Amino acid sequence: MNQSDHSSLSEQDWDKKLHIFTCGRDAAEEDDHHFPYEPTPYDVLRCLAESGYIKRESRVLDYGCGKGRVCIFLSSECGCRTTGIDFSGKMIRAAQENLARSACRNLVQFRCCPAEQYEMTQEDTFFFFNPFTDTVLHSVIGRIRKSWYEKPRLIRLLCYYPSDEFVACLMTEPDLEFEDEIDCRDLFPGDNPRERILIFAMTVN
Repeated sequence: MNQSDHSSLSEQDWDKKLHIFTCGRDAAEEDDHHFPYEPTPYDVLRCLAESGYIKRESRVLDYGCGKGRVCIFLSSECGCRTTGIDFSGKMIRAAQENLARSACRNLVQFRCCPAEQYEMTQEDTFFFFNPFTDTVLHSVIGRIRKSWYEKPRLIRLLCYYPSDEFVACLMTEPDLEFEDEIDCRDLFPGDNPRERILIFAMTVN
């Protein structure tokens, strides 16, 4: 299937292509620090896959992975290894069920774990779609920074549809520098400035 064929696929078509079920919003486990499940649009993921920031050798971690769409899509389209974590056991069970049906099950793993407790290993690319509040985000970046100090490497944070609070948090974090932006506004009606992926990096001098 070529790129023009891909661009015509609907959300449901992509789920069918990947043999998974990830569509729809779910706010059943929303609380003061964790936001509802809402999958990243496939058109946005397609732009990310075509951006060159995700390579076969990338090790991607999706925070608040929900039903596993980001991990399964990126591993399927880019050939990279991905890990998805979520505090919700219900979501991780759904992600595992999706993974069992997918063709990239050897590249993906899911874990039920609070984001602020996850211990990084080889990951170098971290994806966020507003999964939690800036309070949790500060703790998460602290863990990412600790991993970076222990094993210096180029690290990137990819933040889709960021809130003002999320951006302010990222802009004030030491060692974290704004690198680039993937503009996604043309994928949707209107001109919503939040339709973008902000890219921040920790670099090795």
